Order: sequence, then structure tokens, then C-alpha cells
Amino acid sequence: MTVNFHRKWRALGAGVALMAAGTFAAAEPQHGIAMYGVPALPHDFVSLPYANPDAPTGGRMVTAEVGSFDSLNPYITKGSVPWQLRYLIGESLMGRTLDEPFTLYGVLAESVETGPNREWVEFTLNPAAAFSDGSPVTVEDVIWSFETLGTQGHGRYRGFWDKVESLEEIRPGTVRFTFNTEDRELALLAGLRPILKKAQWEGVDFAESSLDIVPITSAPMVIADYEPGRYISLQRNPDYWGADVPFRRGTFNLDEIRLEFFGDETPAFEAFTAGEVNFTREFSISRWESRYDFPAVQAGDVVKSELPHGRPTGMTGFVMNTRNPIFADWRVRDALLHAFNFQIINDAATGMAQPRIQSYWGNSPLGMRDGPATGKVAELLAPFADELLPGTIEGYTLPAGDANPRNRADMGVALAQLEAAGWTIQDGVMTNVDGTPLAFELLLSQGSSEHVAMADIYAQTLESMGITMTIAQADSAQYKERTDAFDFDMTYYRRGVSLSPGNEQYFYYGLENADTPGGRNLMGVKSPAVDAMIGAMLNSASQDDFVASVRALDRILTAGRYVIPFYEWNVSRIAHDKNLHHPAYMPVFGDWPGWQPDVWWYSEN
Repeated sequence: MTVNFHRKWRALGAGVALMAAGTFAAAEPQHGIAMYGVPALPHDFVSLPYANPDAPTGGRMVTAEVGSFDSLNPYITKGSVPWQLRYLIGESLMGRTLDEPFTLYGVLAESVETGPNREWVEFTLNPAAAFSDGSPVTVEDVIWSFETLGTQGHGRYRGFWDKVESLEEIRPGTVRFTFNTEDRELALLAGLRPILKKAQWEGVDFAESSLDIVPITSAPMVIADYEPGRYISLQRNPDYWGADVPFRRGTFNLDEIRLEFFGDETPAFEAFTAGEVNFTREFSISRWESRYDFPAVQAGDVVKSELPHGRPTGMTGFVMNTRNPIFADWRVRDALLHAFNFQIINDAATGMAQPRIQSYWGNSPLGMRDGPATGKVAELLAPFADELLPGTIEGYTLPAGDANPRNRADMGVALAQLEAAGWTIQDGVMTNVDGTPLAFELLLSQGSSEHVAMADIYAQTLESMGITMTIAQADSAQYKERTDAFDFDMTYYRRGVSLSPGNEQYFYYGLENADTPGGRNLMGVKSPAVDAMIGAMLNSASQDDFVASVRALDRILTAGRYVIPFYEWNVSRIAHDKNLHHPAYMPVFGDWPGWQPDVWWYSEN
């Protein structure tokens, strides 16, 4: 998998070289578009390389989801929506391949055309494009969808809309976006927004919808049945308009995709062992090695698959909310990082089988390098040297932890940092000069037993330092409501990142979105240096500049000490019914939205 990824990375570099030499003709209709260079697949490609165009249709995939839901609209802030719905019922002008860092191919749009500097982009709709009710997808639907999502939709859509100068139908079936900002990625982002049916929402408050309306889209799967908080059944539309679109060939072959919901991980796993669920992911290698020996596995009716990937590690751990004055001080955050003895916690959780996440873009060429910043990375960081935290420029590594629970070295650093920040132990309690105890709450979602177990070990260590960490669990609706409002001190954090980071980084870490309700900037980072690195990344003229800007951003975020990292998942561990299959060829992104359940099929042969 690693070899495959680096081959594609070199191909990307070749594409950039062509572009820089002026040989890339952008201003003519194309079947696809790449962030840099040209798409790898030709205009007459049959299917995506990781899809099977001859896959049979039929069967079902049933997954166990921990939590609940109270909405079926994944495009707004309100409500708790299964994360899969955004990918399963939405369809956009173009689709993203998982086998190239950032390349799109036509879906609703049969062609794309851009200005020489991507100051505008045009999409021509496929004349056959239709919604699931049989009505045609029109330019009017496209324009309404962008305007509505950009003003009433989830925050993830609004940053893009602010950069659109105009959106208009320039000829029948063709829509043009003109941008007010120099940003090469905008032409691609325009191809990825979901297109909804305007007529369905006339006279309806889009932002307030929940279970009362099932969004009509043009996707291969439609919501056929559901019971609030219990299950959602999506069924394949036999009249799906795009079955012969190359991007769609060999995808969505299953007749039903069913999401079953459970209160916590224990009944969810029991449902799998009983055969009520036929697909599950396992995130703990210790459980993978100890619990997957039940009769169906022994009989060969359940298959265990370990699948590598070439995407970055992302960041997973406990995030500290810097809106809380306690965590606004980086020395306190550093102390809490040192108090988290990863070796002991990892041994309890995985038997030391999974390495620790070292940075946001670890496991990839985009990750920060050891030691001091050099070359272009150092140049990008230099103007912000006075505001950057220690370790950003000179080099930063996470506390190592210790196999001895007492962890004297790291605990010594933690106590020294707390003292420097004005916290000392008085009568066994860590207090500041005002006598206020150091206490905070860790908010977790109900059913997250593994995270609770890790938190219990961590809380014991903090207690020995005179620090009180209270562990609170909330149901999925309350958890979302509180995290959307940034009403937490510390909480679980998972940020998946890609090989082609772009405008979404502003939503994750940008100044402008730091206090926007429903935003993804959970840590509350407000750093001009972060925004500058994202800006440099978006306007890179070469692959080398792009890599340098991401590595610089990685340094700022990691040395910012906002998250206490857990362990990596560089191999996906999946257990599934033996009759569920996927192509042998794995894309660079591996097990990622767009691969499962998209290219899977059911066959008893």
C-alpha cells in the first residue's frame, strides 16, 4: 500500500511540473479535474480502478451503530444525524476518487471547464440526471442548493459560499461559478456540494427540518424505512439514472444498507456475533485478537480482513477547549499531556500493539519532520516566530510515557509546568493563587466504553496530582448539542485528514470559525499563523510549496498541545459475512467513505 501511494505521489508531482510548464490546457471542457496536474484516468475510463464494473446486485449490509438519531437531514446544524447519510443519500456534480490525492470525475455533471487561473468554473449537467422521484435535475436545483446550503445549511458549506461572486446559468444546462477569492481549490469544492430538489423545500424551513422530511436526492440509495433511534434502511433505487456513468459503475451494488442503532458497544457486538449484523469495524487490536473467535468465525461464515491504507493518521484523542481559561494556558495543556502516560494506557487498551499518533499528518509525506524546521517550512514559520509555542520551529515530540505507572520524568515536567502557570499543590489539592482547585469535566458520548476505560486510568493519575477530572457521559443528542455549543472542558476528538487538505482546514482550525456554533474547531484555536499556513497551502504554485505549507501547519497544531493523542489506526480491521465482497485492489485512502459500502457486493458464490 505504501509503494502504491508513493507512486501516485510521484505522478502528482509530474502533473504539477506539466502545469508549471504551461502545458496543461484548462479552458476547455474536461471529464475530470485535479487539484494539481491532470486526472489519472482517461476520458473514456470504464470505472474507478477499485470498483468492479461486473459486480452482481442484491443482498444487504447491516452495520451496528452506537448512539441514536433524531434527524434525517445531514445538511443542517440542527439534530443528530448518522454520519453515513451525508455520503449515502447525497450526490454532487462530481465525485472524488479515493485513488488520487484530490481528483474529481463527473457524476451529475458530464463535463467541467475552468478559467486559466481557476477564477471561474463551469459544469454542464448530464441530460439524464434525475432525482429519485424521476424528476430531472436542473440548473435551477443546482443554484438553489448552493444558495440554501451556503446561507441556511451546516457551517461546513458556508465558507465556500462567501467566496462565490456569482452563480448563473450561462447556457441551457450549464452553470458557472465566478469566485471573488484567489483559491485554486474552489473549483473542486464547487463539484462536491450535494444537490437537492428545490421543489421539495418550497414553503418549508430547511434549517429546522428533522425526521419530518426525507431529503430527495439523485443518489443510487434512498431512505426506504426508519424508526427513530432504532434503525434506518436504505435501498438501492432500481431506476437510478446514473448506472452507466463511469464513476458509478460497480458501485452501490447492495439492495439494502441498514444501520442498526444500539445503546453501547456491548449489545452492538452481541448483535454481530448473533448474525443480526453482518459487518463491523474493530478499532482495538486487543479485542480483535481476543474476541473474534466465536463460532461463526471458526466455521468460516465470518471473515476477518486486515486492510492497509496510505492516508495520514489524522488526530484522535482528548481535546482541550481553550475557551476555558484553564486550558488557554499552553503550560497547563503541556502538563496534562505529560500526565497522560501513554505506555500504560496503550498497554491496557491494545496490549502495546498500536503505535501512538505523532502528528496530524503522520504516516504520510505531508507530516512534519523530526528536528528543527528547515527550508521552505522554516521560511513559512519565521514571520510568526514570536507567537509560536516552544517546539514549533526547533522541533517537538510528544511525551514518551513510562512502563512504570509512577512515570517520574513526565510527572516532574507536568508539575513544573503547572507551577510556572501558577498552580501548586496545597493540602493535596492543585490550586491557583486564588485558592481555586484545578478541576474540569471530560465529556464523552454514552456507549464509548473504551474511551471511558482510558479516561478512568487518566483520572487516577490526575487525582494523584491533586487534579479532579470528572467523567460525564451524555446521550448522542445531548453530546452533539453540547459540543456544537462548545459547552465542554475536554472531550473525545477525532479528525480525519486527507492527502489533499484544503478549505476545510479553515473550518477545523480557522480564526473566523472558532466560535461559530456547530463548527469543527473544538479546541478553539485562534492563530494568525494557522490561517497563514492554510492560505499558503491553498495558493501553492508547486507540489513542494504545498507539502511545505502542510508540514508547517502540522507543526503549529501539534506543538499547540491542543489534543492528547491516542494510537494510530494505519490498518483497518473489518469482520464481515463471507458473502460480502470487495475488489482486491485497494485505493490509497483505503477503508474510507466512498469505499464502504460503495464498492462492496453480495454473492454466495
